[in-house]
Amino acid sequence: MYTKCLPNFILVCIFTMNRAAQRRILLIVGNLAEIDGKMVCFFDGHCKLCNGAVRWLIRRDRRDCLRFAALESAIGEELMARHGISALHSKSGPTTILVVRGFGGPDERVLARSEAVLALLGQLPQPWPTIATVLSLIPRPVRDLGYRLIARWRYRIWGRLEICTIPSADERMRYL
Repeated sequence: MYTKCLPNFILVCIFTMNRAAQRRILLIVGNLAEIDGKMVCFFDGHCKLCNGAVRWLIRRDRRDCLRFAALESAIGEELMARHGISALHSKSGPTTILVVRGFGGPDERVLARSEAVLALLGQLPQPWPTIATVLSLIPRPVRDLGYRLIARWRYRIWGRLEICTIPSADERMRYL
């Protein structure tokens, strides 16, 4: 059903897998078919701050421009491997949020840290794009320093989730 959007070498790999693995791959491909130009945000699935931020973004994303996935998910790990990113290789968990424009396409672009946050704010209704523009006037090294400080202290301040949060039915369609 989703096979026409997959290259032949991937189809060969899928058909040599067991049935459970095939269903998981086709489910991921089905979710990827729903992306269609939407910006994808990869976040730390164990971080309470990150999960709260994702819920905040979903509530404000009235134009349905954003999709979300945990960095620890299969799709998150595949993205990081494809771009040589090692955001998961830290004792304290993932070190950054990643936002992808043109996901899976030839013009795929990965944004990290403060650039990712600004890109997300830019997709929301006013006043958030204006706030993103004002924040972009701050030099990137200074913005990234602030981002890194929050990332370093987030588990101590907001805590860590030991179990996955279960999204509501409305939120569920926004996750990959």
